[in-house]
Amino acid sequence: MRDFQLPGRSSVFAGNGMCATSTPLAAKVAVQMMESGGNAVDAAIAAAVLLGICEPQMTGIGGDCFVLLKLPGTDDVVALNGSGRAPAALQPDELRSKGFAAMPTLTADAVTVPGAIDAFCRLSADYGKLGLKTSLAPAIHYARSGVPVAARTSFDWRLAEDRLQGAAREFYLCNGTVPGPGTVFRAPKQAEVLERISLEGRDGFYQGEVAEDMVQSLAALGGVHTLDDFASASATYVTPISGTYRDVELVEHPPNGQGATAILLNNILNRFDLSQLDPIGTQRAHLEAEATKLAYDARNRFLADPDFVTRLDHMLAKETADQLAALIDPKMAMPSVTKISESVHKETVYLTVIDRDLMAVSLIYSVFSSFGSGLASSKFGINFQNRGSGFSLVKGHPNEAGGGKRPMHTIIPAMLRADGRITSSFGVMGGAYQATGHARFVSNLVDFGMSLQVAIDAPRCFADTKILKVERGYSDRVISELVDLGHDVITPEVPIGGAQAIFINYETGVLQGASDPRKDGCALGY
Repeated sequence: MRDFQLPGRSSVFAGNGMCATSTPLAAKVAVQMMESGGNAVDAAIAAAVLLGICEPQMTGIGGDCFVLLKLPGTDDVVALNGSGRAPAALQPDELRSKGFAAMPTLTADAVTVPGAIDAFCRLSADYGKLGLKTSLAPAIHYARSGVPVAARTSFDWRLAEDRLQGAAREFYLCNGTVPGPGTVFRAPKQAEVLERISLEGRDGFYQGEVAEDMVQSLAALGGVHTLDDFASASATYVTPISGTYRDVELVEHPPNGQGATAILLNNILNRFDLSQLDPIGTQRAHLEAEATKLAYDARNRFLADPDFVTRLDHMLAKETADQLAALIDPKMAMPSVTKISESVHKETVYLTVIDRDLMAVSLIYSVFSSFGSGLASSKFGINFQNRGSGFSLVKGHPNEAGGGKRPMHTIIPAMLRADGRITSSFGVMGGAYQATGHARFVSNLVDFGMSLQVAIDAPRCFADTKILKVERGYSDRVISELVDLGHDVITPEVPIGGAQAIFINYETGVLQGASDPRKDGCALGY
């Protein structure tokens, strides 16, 4: 239980349905969708698309998504891969010939075909109740009438201003400036696009005038995208993967997401009794940092487009975790094993919805870097993701860039299963941090018995490349001791990630929701 004399927030409880996400307006719209007879899928789509208007630096219809779905009356989980592919004409040799050792991030070369819209259309048709037109109506309304910009959103927007190029500056600045908190942001051209999708389905986006706008704009920016690339975009259903930490099963999305990294990380930490440590003490932070370096090294070597992954079983094997755990020295930090992430801050929104029938949706939706590639289509202002920068340019690497391939993704939704039942739907935003964030959230619950909200609120640290990012919630003594262990400690410019979660109490029939104070959002139920 939290100390009510100190700043903080309480978990939210409700009996009929709940949404937890990073903007209150989106949570409200999701609840209204369920109150009107919709299910968790209808509500999740409504909230997700609206988040592209409320937090355009984080996500939008030019991005990708991944979804985990628990259907009513079962504890089986369906996974939907809504990530897009590189244009068919993308040639890694050509990029290398231009002098690139790594994928560029702010050019059309980094733009992959948006996958989220096809995923939303498919999800609505297969599992929704009210139809796509109803789910998109709130976002269409608010794109036209505008939404007041929230404080954290404005903060992130300002950090990303220099990334905006060309048409993106016209569509994502207000009178040439970054909108401050409370400034109303409007996206009327996106409302037009969403209206076409609501009437025509995926064809309203991937074919016709909207697709032509995207392809022509990318061609003018040096891209090799074609109308065929967009017309052939397709989300795919896949089988989730999972791993057990103590007595809880962590359910993750398979590659090309990095969910396997979270499972490997938990498998490594399972070899240590973290429950005997201070949850915000030196030794826990050190062990997690060392395990992160090893797990992310495996990620960077093995994970890629699912058609090119060959070592997934090895990555998830208990024996692999045993061997990696044996490399950890409790008294000394190892040098950085490999480059974990780019220095650029990655942006993502996550939401989870559970309805009265216990249909649960865990959905993550992103344009990768803040405002993606910094580029937008000239007519409709669709912000292009730069997810292609997740490719490798190492010749022969499983994740080597190539036409028609999906890059390795950092975004991952998750669920927890205990005693055969799905008990929680959750996600942790924050680019590369997400896998570590999943492992830490699970450990906070299992090892330290934290409540849902406390587990999210607790201070975070992250071994990112050669540095250890440590939030201000850690004491000076802990930071000093981490330095003595050999860690290069810094305080990050922005908080480490953000999280949302909902827990199902089967005994009482009550849902418990939690939302990260590092973001602008909330959990809301009815």
